Amino acid sequence: MTDFRRDQIAKIHIQDLRLRTYIGINDDEKKNKQDVVINIRIHYHAERAVSFNVIDEALNYRTITKKVIKHVESNRFLLLERMTDEVLSLVMEHPQVMWADVMIDKPHALRFSDSVSIALSARREGYAGAAHPH
Repeated sequence: MTDFRRDQIAKIHIQDLRLRTYIGINDDEKKNKQDVVINIRIHYHAERAVSFNVIDEALNYRTITKKVIKHVESNRFLLLERMTDEVLSLVMEHPQVMWADVMIDKPHALRFSDSVSIALSARREGYAGAAHPH
């Protein structure tokens, strides 16, 4: 095990979180909730979680997911860009998060298209791991 060095950067993927919310500028969109699909990728330093094997040292992705669900389902958004930015801000509130990428799909937003999506990302100053996010 000494032939390599672990970087201890945990990469969390919250995949295909399906929620319903008010999103859009048309009258029909303002009256009726629509489906959105949220994908979140997070990098955080996991040295202490790995070393001590204690949940309190890990980034609690369940807490983050609950905040996202509550925020998205209890608010109204005109633009997908705004919703994506607000979800990204919720994720980055956690000081352990070094980098995050949020992509939100709005299924059936365009005729002849499965969905339209917006992606935004953020990183802490000095974190270079986002150059190779996967």
